Amino acid sequence: MTRIFVSGSADGLGRYTVDTLLAEGHQVVLHVRDPQRLSAVQELVARGALAVVGDLADLQQTRDVADQVNALGPMDAVIHNAGVYSGPSVLAVNVVAPYVLTALIQRPKRLIYVSSGMHRGGRPTLDGMDWSGRRATGSYSDSKLFVTALAAAVARLWPEVISNSVDPGWVPTKMGGPNAPDDLRLGHLTQEWLATSDAAEARTTGGYWHHQQRAEEHPSVHDPEFQSSLLDELARATGTPLV
Repeated sequence: MTRIFVSGSADGLGRYTVDTLLAEGHQVVLHVRDPQRLSAVQELVARGALAVVGDLADLQQTRDVADQVNALGPMDAVIHNAGVYSGPSVLAVNVVAPYVLTALIQRPKRLIYVSSGMHRGGRPTLDGMDWSGRRATGSYSDSKLFVTALAAAVARLWPEVISNSVDPGWVPTKMGGPNAPDDLRLGHLTQEWLATSDAAEARTTGGYWHHQQRAEEHPSVHDPEFQSSLLDELARATGTPLV
């Protein structure tokens, strides 16, 4: 049995991930944005999941989510699944939150960051980004480029941790829409596999995966200079260094 924290678990890929992990006998900590959302995960909690609450668009609440997770004991894996597609909170939820949770949650054995094939259209520039969530600056593609680079940076800086990012595909969730063409099961299979499998491929680090296959990243993802600049910016914006 593996202990796994999954952010953004009230619906979509996060919920499907929790559902599958519970069915496989793992201990899961799920996350919802506010107390009103707890009703949406009542069935998962009844099956044994533990729940933490906090709005990842808010820096202090994100810190509190990390505290709640740590109070439950060490995790074997963390799946950074929460994300939004548009609006001023894109950078706060898609980049700042996984960065802060990575920095503050007791270091697990494995880290998985949900990215997107759209990260390849992101701009590898940090100028003018508002990380607070008050203004819309970076695009969804930018945010996914940044979080993919974060995953690669963690793999480089923390060799004892297996850190990977995942493109789940364009799947029929609330975010993807009902006409999305990709397979919903495959959309969360890779995250579960990277979090729990003893297969040699799942125990490699620094990869970008699509449906359990390594895929090609934006060339800036593995650029140490870009990684360092990103980490420096996030440390400045949050007051929380990644050490």
